[in-house]
Amino acid sequence: MSGSLVELRVLDGANLYFSRAAVKLTLDLTALIDAPAPAAKAYASALGLGATRPGRIGSGFRQRFAVRVVGHIVRRISREAGIGRIGVRVRSESDVHRLVVAFPWAHEGRARALGEAIVEVIDAFGTEGLTELVGTVGERVRDEPAGNAPATLRPKIPVVAVTGTNGKTTTSRMIAHIGLAAGLHVGWSSTDGVYFDGELVEYGDFSGPSGAGQVLSQPGVQLAVTETARGGILRRGVGVAYNDVSVVTNVTADHLGLGGIDTVDQLAEVKAVITKITRPRGWCVVNGDDPRTFAMRLGSPAKCWVFSRDPDSPSIRTVLDEGGRATTVLDGFITVLDNSRDAEPLLKVVDVPMTLSGLSHYNVENALAAASAALGLGLPRAAVIEGLSSFTPGENNPGRMNMYTVRDFTVVIDLAHNEAGLEALLEIMNGVREPGSRLLLALGSPGDRADDMVSAMGAIGARGADRVVIGHKGDYLRGRPPEELEAVFRAGTSSVGVDDVPSFPTELEAAQALVAEAKAGDVVAIMSLQDRASLDAWLRSEGATVDNPETLKSKVERAQH
Repeated sequence: MSGSLVELRVLDGANLYFSRAAVKLTLDLTALIDAPAPAAKAYASALGLGATRPGRIGSGFRQRFAVRVVGHIVRRISREAGIGRIGVRVRSESDVHRLVVAFPWAHEGRARALGEAIVEVIDAFGTEGLTELVGTVGERVRDEPAGNAPATLRPKIPVVAVTGTNGKTTTSRMIAHIGLAAGLHVGWSSTDGVYFDGELVEYGDFSGPSGAGQVLSQPGVQLAVTETARGGILRRGVGVAYNDVSVVTNVTADHLGLGGIDTVDQLAEVKAVITKITRPRGWCVVNGDDPRTFAMRLGSPAKCWVFSRDPDSPSIRTVLDEGGRATTVLDGFITVLDNSRDAEPLLKVVDVPMTLSGLSHYNVENALAAASAALGLGLPRAAVIEGLSSFTPGENNPGRMNMYTVRDFTVVIDLAHNEAGLEALLEIMNGVREPGSRLLLALGSPGDRADDMVSAMGAIGARGADRVVIGHKGDYLRGRPPEELEAVFRAGTSSVGVDDVPSFPTELEAAQALVAEAKAGDVVAIMSLQDRASLDAWLRSEGATVDNPETLKSKVERAQH
């Protein structure tokens, strides 16, 4: 029989299974799951599990039986090793033959040895002498050198952790900008790199634990803002032991089918990790209009600060009744609500440039989240107002809803990396489109997105725009042939009756083709992940100007007439 171990992963910080460092074993239990019931029952009995019903071969009942057996193995070996009580989480996966088992660790050497011992006992299925084997491997774990303690950081300065499917980069940048307006030295990490006081320190995707480490190591840093992505939590855990404010923007379908996360509910469980390590005296800032996000407050030791565009949202009433706070839009103002005081207006939504005169619902929500987090940190009200009113799409938020005027039409560059992001982009395009003009869209996706998501984006784009093309992200194809990605996009566009969808090797070439077609009043948009800098340089060489808040306001007004 081949070994059961698929992967042994050491997680350095809070993770999907525990709020502290843990070892995660992914196991293939085909031998046990597909064994005749008497053999499975004999194995459990030899390990000291008395009354068990293994269920049918290859069934969900058999997988649940295996969950119980594996949990028992971990506890037995731990007892033999002198570890005593140990937390164990065993989870079934969508593949009925696979399980994940996790347990917390204080010393890496001994934890790895325990993981290997568990695998050895599982691999002994069908052999004699299981009781002796458990004693032998337990002794080996006990004698193993302890090894290093977890590298989880214990910050001495305030930390804001931001996660969500959409808006986390914009929101974390906004919070950092407010921190700068308050006169603090601010470090923040994101998918774009590590920044200190607005200057790029290191380029790259630092939305994992290494980003937090980089930020906290900056000399003189007074506030850390860490964008915390799904991948980092799954692969290594959260890099800090706790945060003072956690922010969850929303949870929608993205990256499903990767890392054992197959559903939106499971994705929400991953994102909720940062809320579970928020200090009790801190704030858990959640989106009241997203049920999965709103539910996260129940698992957080912190107080809840909810945000919603609807001042009459039941989520706001609930949180205020629980003694929390809320940020909403009241009579056009971003407003803070607290049952113990009067409603406090901060500034008008239309005076926040990122909202594009209130047109971008997502960015209204991002502004509400950022204001909540900053006030939850104790930053001054004046700094929140100054920060939100001076944060502009082009200068402060590159690659997110960046709008240009080229001759007599508009070009938008935006990440729009999933269905919700594309819907938001189309909302903006429609909001500045002059009557009778067209929307021209360059679709694109990294190669690791699930086919149903790529196809859905094709359908959304073709339904919402008058002209669609595909612009590939060569550096992000992740081994997938571009022709394969094109076929999936075209399946989506065809489902809504659009078959003429040319493709281009790069985002830049797709943009150049659409700009060449554009006429007065049209809106061209590029879903850009890779070519943002070259797109910006090329547009400027074509005489493009970046839209300032006044220009955006006038475009929105023209589109409404």
